[in-house]
Amino acid sequence: MNDSSIIALYNSRDEQALAETQNRLGGYLYTVAYNILGSAQDAEECVNDTLMHLWNAIPPNHPENFYAYAAALSRNLARNRYASEHAQRRGGDTVPEILDELHDCCSGENVEAEVDAHMLGEAVTRFLRGIKKKHRIIFVQRYFYHASVRSIAEQLHIRESYVTTTLTRTREKLRTFLREEELL
Repeated sequence: MNDSSIIALYNSRDEQALAETQNRLGGYLYTVAYNILGSAQDAEECVNDTLMHLWNAIPPNHPENFYAYAAALSRNLARNRYASEHAQRRGGDTVPEILDELHDCCSGENVEAEVDAHMLGEAVTRFLRGIKKKHRIIFVQRYFYHASVRSIAEQLHIRESYVTTTLTRTREKLRTFLREEELL
């Protein structure tokens, strides 16, 4: 079943929409959540929460890209769950480490105070469209899906050192790009 058919099921409030979403995207949503949470049980709960949020959001929302919409929702729910579960402890967790890697690219004093998030998102999208496909995949896997350097290397059949070097260089290019766009 395609995206528009699934969205039509949501719009008609047909519970089959949930089953179709689970069949089509369940594994993908689970992977996104698991990469952030590191727990199978929490990832499964996050997928269920994503389905519930999709049910409540469509309608009135009409996502143009259902796949990306559902993935972003799953990622945000997983991040929120992670933040609430790890509010008091920071040592050894990978999500803060991953986000810290991007901090210098996207932050002066305070991103929220300096830049409208929408403008920043558009600029990052333009930047990603302008880099090599392999570098874009590495960047998105790391910073959107929170994949480990090792899993990215295994998935793309490349060395971990290549992934690390690519991430470092891509962050520097992003920093330069955002400065040129006067967003830093």
